[in-house]
Amino acid sequence: MTEIRKILHVEDDEDIREIALLSLAELGGFEVLQCASGQDALRKAEAFGPDVFLLDMMMPGMTGIETLYALREIASLSATPAIFMTSKNVAKEHQDVIQSQAVGAIQKPFDPMALAEQIRNIAAEVAS
Repeated sequence: MTEIRKILHVEDDEDIREIALLSLAELGGFEVLQCASGQDALRKAEAFGPDVFLLDMMMPGMTGIETLYALREIASLSATPAIFMTSKNVAKEHQDVIQSQAVGAIQKPFDPMALAEQIRNIAAEVAS
């Protein structure tokens, strides 16, 4: 995985988006585009050109998994790595998808002080 500079964060919960934005942009130094839904992400992702997708698994409308599959249909984003953010129970339920379609998962609730480093660590594991 190349160095991560730009993160597309898809999360339906406004409070989580706000905390993640502070963590990723202010503390982590990433450029972050946040979307409240999979549909919103599909409209904006290609123009943003993210280095990684950070996707909530459980969202109304399109789930994180459905969003990832739809994003992969966009040629320029088809190889963009994905990290899911989800609860431990949902991660267990969808472990096969996480292992086959994503480079990692971050458990909710997440530590805002550690989120950027967790993403860097996942990227480093994939690169090695």
